[in-house]
Amino acid sequence: MGRILLVFRLVAADVRRHPAQAAMLIASITAATATLALGMSLNGATGTLYQQTRAATAGPDVVALTPDSGRTATSAMAALERAPGVAGHSGPHRQYYTTLTAHGLTSRAVAQGADAKPGPIDRPLVTSGTWVRPGGVVLERGFASALGVRVGDRVTLAGHSRPVVGIAVTAAHTVYPWAAMNGPGGGPDDATGLVWVSKTDTRALVAADVPVTSLLYLKLRDPAAAQEFVVSRRPYSDQYPTNFFTWQFMAAQDKVILRQSQPVLVIGSWLLGFLSIGGVATLAAGRAAKQTRRVGLLKAVGAAPGLIAAVLFAEYLILALLADALGLTIARLTEPLVVNPTASLLTSATGPSGDTVFLTIVVALAVAVLTTLGPTVRALRTETVAALADTARLPRRRARLNRVSALLPTPLLLGLRLIARRPGRAVLHACSIAVSMIGATALLTFYAQPVHNYGLGSSDLGNVQIELGRHVLLAVTFALAALASVNIITITWTTALETRPTMAIARTLGATPGQITAGLSAAQLLPTVPGAVIGVPVGIVLSGDAIMPPAWWLFTAVLVSLLVTAALTALPARIAARRSVARTLSATV
Repeated sequence: MGRILLVFRLVAADVRRHPAQAAMLIASITAATATLALGMSLNGATGTLYQQTRAATAGPDVVALTPDSGRTATSAMAALERAPGVAGHSGPHRQYYTTLTAHGLTSRAVAQGADAKPGPIDRPLVTSGTWVRPGGVVLERGFASALGVRVGDRVTLAGHSRPVVGIAVTAAHTVYPWAAMNGPGGGPDDATGLVWVSKTDTRALVAADVPVTSLLYLKLRDPAAAQEFVVSRRPYSDQYPTNFFTWQFMAAQDKVILRQSQPVLVIGSWLLGFLSIGGVATLAAGRAAKQTRRVGLLKAVGAAPGLIAAVLFAEYLILALLADALGLTIARLTEPLVVNPTASLLTSATGPSGDTVFLTIVVALAVAVLTTLGPTVRALRTETVAALADTARLPRRRARLNRVSALLPTPLLLGLRLIARRPGRAVLHACSIAVSMIGATALLTFYAQPVHNYGLGSSDLGNVQIELGRHVLLAVTFALAALASVNIITITWTTALETRPTMAIARTLGATPGQITAGLSAAQLLPTVPGAVIGVPVGIVLSGDAIMPPAWWLFTAVLVSLLVTAALTALPARIAARRSVARTLSATV
């Protein structure tokens, strides 16, 4: 117990001494684990939400629609009520195909005649207001959200203005915008919302002579055999033209909304994970000298190698677990907005699964271990005297590089030599820029695609699937850019700290603080160019057969990456360049 307490005290002390580095590590791993958890949680999430909504609203096992309201439809529905395997039914109801206008937006709508008290099958759950009454209408929640309608607003249905008395959810229809399920001619229709009206108010719809469909909700003795029931009714489809929708089909159809978002989140999480590894590796490398001296001090007071290793690893592991917990919390809070963008389903059953939690923990710990293993092992292998001396590592001489760089301006000479001393860090920085440019290229490509919005005439209801994909891709791209920016600042500051003696000597030989600043910035700008040039074509390849954005969009993205890198490196480089030469050189003596 005493050793464990000692380890935690040493870890806490080190975090207090380096709060900015701890915050950067937490931010990097949090972004990666949150995106990964969110992407994995989308798999099967809509099915879970549909089942929850179905249970809360007594959803049907099979929905049958006949494109008629006359004697043929009545006969078809009567035959289904008596079909083998049917345990109960609700209806038939009449569903009218019309239009609805609210706040200047016009959309196709299906108006379903509803009883004052819903039947035993399909009892829509009112989430705001009350159920239908003569003169008032109830909107399905996804449809109301798209129109921006609340209880008390007025809408125009088939030319008649009516107040909205309630908003409800149901599992008897697929989510907005596919509420029609069955078009006036017996097939699928364009994007449509659902509205319930009292049966007395359907007279205005009958008078308007709009298309109508008869609709029947069925409860089966074996809900799992819904598809087999539909297959058994196919021989009767010629006599009674009827379309069937099973609850399994409606649950699967709801997932279509997420078709573009899930791969973006999964791929984005791995890209963010790569940036996290790069940022944490830079932190670990930048602290290598201090860690080595710390190891020497621990050895000098008699600490065993096992205890020293525990102290060095514990800090990163604890911070990684904390970041993973934050990432899972963010995913839990964000998931309802992503998995249910239309608001057509209930969302209380969302959250990362056990498998997702386990995988994110493994990823977080792997990032912490892989990036700190090398510096930790090197520190443990260093002799106590050498570790306490903390002597500088002599640079490798490259005669050809020295001859070429001597012809360059001072800032470029300094920048090129900094890159030559740390080529791995330059490659890492170039890869970070390439990753952020992949996200930017994918985002620009997405925005270059033609969009088919909903709505009629001059109105414009946004395409839910496209808008969700854009929002998710924009969020992932922003996270990539933010993490890459943090990495740029970290690399610049770490390089500046490690090269203080070199830069001080350069200033004694005549280099100005401005040239030192420009040299540190050049060390990051030079790898930015190949990173940006590589990232754009990779992003285009990953976009597949999509329509390419204009070339000037891509060129602007590359130019912005260069300008942002220059701006982000300017401040830490300037602070490092203004350090007193005498103070720096006296500290190394």
